[in-house]
Amino acid sequence: MPEAFILFKTQPSKERDVYFALDGHENVAELHVLYGEYDLLARVSAIDQKTLTSYLMHEFRLIEGVSDTQTLIAVDY
Repeated sequence: MPEAFILFKTQPSKERDVYFALDGHENVAELHVLYGEYDLLARVSAIDQKTLTSYLMHEFRLIEGVSDTQTLIAVDY
């Protein structure tokens, strides 16, 4: 099952709104609030790589209040 770690930057005072939008998503396995350059970290899993890409491109980046993302896709050896 493919996984990715997504770092989110949010618009000022939108951290909480983005957090709750992500927290309600069935494919978000973990969600953490951060201090520093990024505001949130989510671990996301999907049934296949195509579905994971769809979540990243068409859902998570479009959440109101998200200003930037950095995606780290996990791989197996």
